[in-house]
Amino acid sequence: MHEARVLQTHGNDDAAPRFIALKLSLLLWLASVLPQAHADQVCLATTVYLESRDQPLRGQQAVAEVVLHRVERGYWGDDVCAVVTQRKQFAPAYTSPNFRLNNRKAWDRAWRIAEDTREEWERPLRERSLIVPGADHFYAYNLVRPSWSGGHEVAKIGGHSFLRLVN
Repeated sequence: MHEARVLQTHGNDDAAPRFIALKLSLLLWLASVLPQAHADQVCLATTVYLESRDQPLRGQQAVAEVVLHRVERGYWGDDVCAVVTQRKQFAPAYTSPNFRLNNRKAWDRAWRIAEDTREEWERPLRERSLIVPGADHFYAYNLVRPSWSGGHEVAKIGGHSFLRLVN
């Protein structure tokens, strides 16, 4: 199948791109050639989609917050794409490059969540409305029990436990 028409817009310049069965590898390549602010948006939306598209809204927002907490602390990378593609950290780094993002509704929601969370992050820390303050890790508590899961639990939302491991 020819993938020339993978992006569509809603008809205005401010609309999020819509993906039609876009391969993860193509999406990450696109992020690698975009200006950093746009790349960060693509990488954050992709992470929200892959990690939490089946979770409630607050859980998806919390996943986005964890990524931005990590960027802010600088331990895992200096930008969103560097953080989410770190080996064994987030789904974009360990999901098959051939995986297709084909749920348009989930993609649109992930895009908006990424956009809103990034906007929130532009505010001074004391003015942010945070869902998981300080959380820098999360895991699906009903599926796995990682060795680092003993950190300070900030919240449980949907199927994820959000933790602060780094001070």
